[in-house]
Amino acid sequence: MDRGSSNLFGMRLSFALAACTLLFGCTRSEVPLVADAGADAEIDASTDVDSSKPEDLKASKIDLLLVVDNSRNVEVVQDLLAQTLPYLMGRFIRPACVNGLGNIVAVTDTPDEPCPVGKREMAPVTDVHIGVLSTSLGGHGADICSPKSPSYDAIQDDKGRLISRILTGGNVETYQGKGFLAWDPSQALVPPGEADEAVVLGKLDQMVHGVGLGGCGFEAPLESIYRFLVDPEPYETIPLVDGKATPTGLDQVVLQQRGDFLRPDSAVVVLLATDENDCSTREGGQYYLAGQGTGSNGPFHLPRARSECATNPDDACCASCGQPTPANCPPTENDPVCQQGVHDNLSDPINLRCFDQKRRFGVDFLYPVDRYTQALSETTVTNRAGDVVKNPLFEGGRPTDFVLFTAVVGVPWQDIAFDPKDLSKGYKPWHKIDWPVILGDPATLTPPTDPLMIESITPREGENPATGAALAPPGSPPLANAINGHERDIKSADDLQYACIFKRPTFKACNNSTPDCECKNADFDTNPLCQGPDGSYTNIQRYSKGLPGVRELRVVRDLGSQGVAGSVCAEVVVEATQPTFGYKPAVDAMLRELRLRMVPAPTTDEGEP
Repeated sequence: MDRGSSNLFGMRLSFALAACTLLFGCTRSEVPLVADAGADAEIDASTDVDSSKPEDLKASKIDLLLVVDNSRNVEVVQDLLAQTLPYLMGRFIRPACVNGLGNIVAVTDTPDEPCPVGKREMAPVTDVHIGVLSTSLGGHGADICSPKSPSYDAIQDDKGRLISRILTGGNVETYQGKGFLAWDPSQALVPPGEADEAVVLGKLDQMVHGVGLGGCGFEAPLESIYRFLVDPEPYETIPLVDGKATPTGLDQVVLQQRGDFLRPDSAVVVLLATDENDCSTREGGQYYLAGQGTGSNGPFHLPRARSECATNPDDACCASCGQPTPANCPPTENDPVCQQGVHDNLSDPINLRCFDQKRRFGVDFLYPVDRYTQALSETTVTNRAGDVVKNPLFEGGRPTDFVLFTAVVGVPWQDIAFDPKDLSKGYKPWHKIDWPVILGDPATLTPPTDPLMIESITPREGENPATGAALAPPGSPPLANAINGHERDIKSADDLQYACIFKRPTFKACNNSTPDCECKNADFDTNPLCQGPDGSYTNIQRYSKGLPGVRELRVVRDLGSQGVAGSVCAEVVVEATQPTFGYKPAVDAMLRELRLRMVPAPTTDEGEP
């Protein structure tokens, strides 16, 4: 193949890049870093409240939205989330006794008992709506995760709607058939909701597992949240019209579910659990090409990026080789990278379409994360036409700080814990997290100082700043690095290095027909998930993983006290009574913030300090 032939270059670009002109001028929107806490570092983060509401305005209701990854090989994440929910609901029903920082100092069997020490964190919550979303939003116009694909499954496009399906078939009986559960122990709702705690928890377990494991591999948790809670005009369909994805119509199901689920005076708590970075693709134009799997003559591959992108993706000349030459830049047709033609199977595996897009493709196909920060914290948003309209999440008068976002994602828990040797001391609030450690500074292209949080195909080097432990190269002994095992040789270049790994409660045997398994291909021979105690690699998956969840964490950072960070890599995966079991630490951190938004317990319910 003569990759230098200009005629071949034009032929290979003709399908993909006719529309890249529609993407011309797209830039990656970055959000400035939060200022360092400085002298205020010792102040409790939960004192940061919204000045737009009266100080005494508190919520007595909670609308809890669980966002559950339903891609392949996340069954342990789903199990741990489901097993953490009794703890979360228990804290709503029987609030703990806490000190001034919101840390638990005592628990009681009933919410009516006086605290032997500390103060009840809030009054018992007797009105809770609980809904479940998945991370699957379909192909946005592409063939992957859409009916255009021969392997399509309907759960690859849950459309941002509430899910109440049961994994074995049928649906959970929800409140008035509205798609969510209603905790109503006082039977004050009309008609009444559920008063039996065990029944609610049983249904929640079914709903969390009911999201399934065959969802879209382009996880879009942030856009799923946006679509359900905020989007003023959620589209009904997104067909291709003249080669452009065209959002069409209004999804009345989403609008109805949103209207039923949200109460204007509730605290809205969003709890996300996912093991991968967000891939919320822009909806419209030809951004769908990021999810396209097939072309007119076989596998579809995106065009390469101009040479400038390799050193500085924010360079004004960084663009797709299929776009017109940017103003005042050397001609694209003379660029030696562009003369190689479009990407191939090795440089553009479908599994990595959401990785490092601007540098690799010259175009950022994803929505900027400030879309989601603004959606969860500002009273206006833009609609489909770009007009500024009221944010549906706050349209009824809800104070902006009544919305909390907790992201349980791929990040070493040691990086966000008060004590990197003892998770039982809890996660740091947002303003005490050292954000450059886990996010770096995208505005200056500065990578995270924790190399474990660098998205990379090739092995990384360096030390985890929290523990001082060096990253271990491929082929190292088991758990040579206690956080992610060790680096991998990814021979097919179609996956990323792990931010962290954690032991599975039960091991899983893989074979070539096992869809939800990491230890079934040629790369397992350096994969720490597949390494036994004797150092050998087999098709037995012993660990689960978390990839760097940098987009979700940027939303947490930029939301300030409305954001809570947790690690998907659980320290304890058995013995649910242990304080660091599953995602309890993330729940604790979320409740430290939530308690300040909720109606307080009676002042007589106090113990000795």
